[in-house]
Amino acid sequence: MAFLLAGLPAVADTPQSRLGKIDFPTSGLEHAQGHFLRGVLALHSFWYEEALTAFRESTRADPDFMMGYWGEAMAHNHPIWEEQDAQAARKALDHIRESAKITPRERAYLNAVRLLYGEGDKFARDQAYAAAMEHLYRDYPEDLEAASFYSLSLLGTVRPSARGVRRQIQAGAIAMEVSRKNPDHPGAAHYTIHAFDDPDHAILALPAARIYAEIAPEAHHARHMPAHIFLQLGMWPEAAASNESGWTTSVDWAKRKGLPINHRDYHSLHWLLYSYLQQGRYKKAQDVLTLKQQDMKEAGDDKRVTESGYERPVSLLYDEMAGAFVVETQRWDSAAMLWDVPGLRLEDRSKALPIFIRGLAAAMEGRPEADKHLAALRALGRKRSAKPHSHRGRTEEIMELELNAATLSSKGNYVKAIALMKKATAVDEAMPPPSGPPDTVKPAHELFGDILLHAGRPTEAAQQFLTALARHPNRARSLLGAARAAAKTGDSRGAVIAYSKLLQVRAQGDAELPELREARAYVEQAGTR
Repeated sequence: MAFLLAGLPAVADTPQSRLGKIDFPTSGLEHAQGHFLRGVLALHSFWYEEALTAFRESTRADPDFMMGYWGEAMAHNHPIWEEQDAQAARKALDHIRESAKITPRERAYLNAVRLLYGEGDKFARDQAYAAAMEHLYRDYPEDLEAASFYSLSLLGTVRPSARGVRRQIQAGAIAMEVSRKNPDHPGAAHYTIHAFDDPDHAILALPAARIYAEIAPEAHHARHMPAHIFLQLGMWPEAAASNESGWTTSVDWAKRKGLPINHRDYHSLHWLLYSYLQQGRYKKAQDVLTLKQQDMKEAGDDKRVTESGYERPVSLLYDEMAGAFVVETQRWDSAAMLWDVPGLRLEDRSKALPIFIRGLAAAMEGRPEADKHLAALRALGRKRSAKPHSHRGRTEEIMELELNAATLSSKGNYVKAIALMKKATAVDEAMPPPSGPPDTVKPAHELFGDILLHAGRPTEAAQQFLTALARHPNRARSLLGAARAAAKTGDSRGAVIAYSKLLQVRAQGDAELPELREARAYVEQAGTR
């Protein structure tokens, strides 16, 4: 299956310019500096494989190039993803000699990265590194690399369970200042997007989202990242285009390098499927899911990439993709077969998300198997009791509450179902703002609205859909629910607005979708009144 690359302006075809432009003077030899700059540019776009290659080439060219070893160590730290290969990084840092001719500024960088791989647990080291980068940032105010890496270090201290966005806002402000001074800096645009990747602040990163792929078109992650902001703002055509571009570029890169398919960007593919589903392009979404299944089958026993110390199974994110397909299309009968595919590890079939989706599908169809899946989900809940307040623990708690409520609702027990959904939405709201496709696949406020509608309480349902749309702008199922709730309360104007927005969101949707017929019929009928 082919995806069209998003149209991007031509950029001068040099190793640096296709990844952006920076100024990072070092004491290394001139013939090593070019490799070093490419490594730093790749680092700013989280293209860690290319960064490692470039930094190693720089130290091969100049074995006394201490900053080359700094870069290699930096490439083993993936702060946003909370990944780190400390052993490999320390091995790179072992090459650094204090007697080498380095500047005070370079020494500050080296001292900071030593803290990143020093004593203590990862969170303590992340904090120590951020403090060191703050000093470097303040001591060298004209060094845009110090500012950029300080911004990233702040983001690296944020954990999924953290409340508040103070550090993110600070990181974003620093990144935006770098961008003002150097509009072609890839890290400035990238870290601005990460800093404001939530529904309330995403609009601040829209300018960065519009230019990042133009700054670093060679990096597949740079092509994908704008989708974080487009998704937060419900800009589905732009989100789909960014993810098409990110996915295709990663496939081309892996093929060109002769790498196994594990190196393809399945993160972009997941987000692409979700974008298509919001647009109502279910046939395209089915193609994406089929492609994922084909890759899993092709990988066979070669499911993992262990390069740089990390496992990358081809089945990565399959649960989320299959679950989103079931929930968004409401093809409930497909839930069972989607987890009966080659290349899916046996343990994957018994994780929380597949159980939740199969149970939700059974509840929506009024099948008794919903109770069995609910019991299985509760059993998993008892196992997670040691970490109930972790991000994963709270996400699975919401799933359990949702499935319980959906099962009770299917039996007409709306009182208990509503009580459970009040608890589910409270847990959801206590978590950090949503980023990307919903972790629970079915947002709590949206399901609460659906249940209230079935219970004959459309006024309360309307409020839940309004909250759902504030957290996930222009989400199609929430728009549909909002339109139906408004219609049932006699709010014709509100229904027309919601149905019209749904038609706009699904302008490229498959023609036969029943919700589109419903929306057109209501809008047309309202126009004749």
